[in-house]
Amino acid sequence: MDFSQAPGLIYADISLWIRNTIRFLPELAMAILLFVFFTFLSRWLSRIMTKGLHQISSNQSLVNLTGAVIRAVTVAVGLFIALGVLGLDKTVTSLLAGAGVIALAVGFAFQDLTANFISGTMIALARPIQVGDTVETNGYTGKVLDIKLRSVVMDNGQGQTVEIPSKDVFQKPITNFSRIGQRRIELTAGVSYLDDLAKAQQVAKAAVARLPFVLPGHSVELHYRNFADANVQFVLYFWINPVTTNWQAALSEAIMAVKRTFDEHQILIVFAGQTFDLKQKLMNNQTEGA
Repeated sequence: MDFSQAPGLIYADISLWIRNTIRFLPELAMAILLFVFFTFLSRWLSRIMTKGLHQISSNQSLVNLTGAVIRAVTVAVGLFIALGVLGLDKTVTSLLAGAGVIALAVGFAFQDLTANFISGTMIALARPIQVGDTVETNGYTGKVLDIKLRSVVMDNGQGQTVEIPSKDVFQKPITNFSRIGQRRIELTAGVSYLDDLAKAQQVAKAAVARLPFVLPGHSVELHYRNFADANVQFVLYFWINPVTTNWQAALSEAIMAVKRTFDEHQILIVFAGQTFDLKQKLMNNQTEGA
């Protein structure tokens, strides 16, 4: 091998590479401009579509999902067109084939992640819950703050947020307290055996019915359930609007109202094993004195 010819060969190769590069620059510049154009186009189309959907749909999750899909599809089209301008048609075909293989592999490797994304999409379309709803699911109760593709974020009312995977929300039962706009609250207690049960029922129902947050379209009901060791147990039902009224505050106000009216009418609330029935003791003392 004649090493004296090496500089000439290297120079010839470099010159050829430079000429090819210069000849290739217009296509490269065009491909870059096309990709940049489609990137800006994707943002513009996404913004226009999102704005249009906001006028016909209040489903924020569906609007965001549609905007993201349009943006991704537009960028992908721009990438494939740019590669076609560069004459890399075979590369485009290889990328498509590789994308299918990668998608299949990722689907098997991240089954839970894929299931969460699919479930998040179905939640956005079916809308079993919406942002602002008060719901109970997977053992958690709270207000829905955000519905993402991967998860649902809730405020548990205790100063923390709970993020539940979309798959669990979609596949398990959901109790939505805000969908119908009314919720039944139950108040349980017991009265002494020596009290007039009809009178206790009447005054308790009247006291709760006067509370401002009780829905007027539903009557307050009180039913006695059973005879316990030291009292007659009852359950009182009333209805509220969960969107405007906190159910815990409503139950607290109802308990105070029932306690107040029972005190006014000298009706004793007895909890077995916790409260001493003074009326029963007084009756026993009078019997023994006689």
